[in-house]
Amino acid sequence: MEYFLAHLGQSFIVLGLILLAVEVLVLGFSTFVLFFIGVGAIATGALMALGVIPETFLNSLLVTAIISTVVALISWKPMKKMQNKVESKHVNNDMIGHQFVLTEELLVGKTVTHRYSGISWQVKAKQPLSAGTEVKIIEVEVGLLTVARVE
Repeated sequence: MEYFLAHLGQSFIVLGLILLAVEVLVLGFSTFVLFFIGVGAIATGALMALGVIPETFLNSLLVTAIISTVVALISWKPMKKMQNKVESKHVNNDMIGHQFVLTEELLVGKTVTHRYSGISWQVKAKQPLSAGTEVKIIEVEVGLLTVARVE
């Protein structure tokens, strides 16, 4: 503890880097709280090293809290917006293109059951299909296959 207090500025920089590493590497930059405190601790350590603020434990905690709050207020909305960006990608798998014959009539808005690979799938279509029609899978969702007539 004595070493920590004797090198308070450097200790706060190291503490800030550890908090940033935990936020990014362990939590996946999901909470931001450790990020704000880490930035505040690094800035406080730098200010102490430059001699701008006196090296006392109470001053360091107070300045870290103030800097963390200011950083949080300034960057909360942009960071939240960055976090909410979600890319929606259509996944293509080996079931797309699989062909089979319908055993019963399939109407738009209705589903029928088809057993494939040991799983009972619900099957839907974008146009009405009669029983005995050869179809291929064009889209796969959880438990649901979308099919189209084979041309």
